[in-house]
Amino acid sequence: MQESEFNQRIDATLEALEMALDEVDADIDYECSGGILSVEFENDSSMIFSRQAGNQQLWVASRSGGYHFAWDEAAQDWRCTRSDQLFKHFVIVEMAAQGGVKLELG
Repeated sequence: MQESEFNQRIDATLEALEMALDEVDADIDYECSGGILSVEFENDSSMIFSRQAGNQQLWVASRSGGYHFAWDEAAQDWRCTRSDQLFKHFVIVEMAAQGGVKLELG
C-alpha cells in the first residue's frame, strides 16, 4: 500500500472513531493530534490509537494490552496481527469492557 493510501485509511478510521465517540452517552474525553487519538474514560483509564507509518499499522494501547492492526483489503478493516480480530469489533468490545462505553461503529 502506498503511504498516501495508508494515511487516508488511518485518517478515515480515526475520524470515524471521533464521530462515534461524539454519539456516546457517557462522560468521556478524547483528543486527536498528530495521528494519535487519546480517549479517557470516567474511570480514569485510557485508550490510545496511534498511526505507525513505518510498518503501516494502527496500534492500540488499552488496559488489557497493546495491539497492532494491519489493513485487510478483503475485510475492508484493520486486522489484529496476533489475534486475527477485526478492528471495529475489537474497539466496540474493548471500550465496553474498559470504560463501560456502548460504542456504535459502522
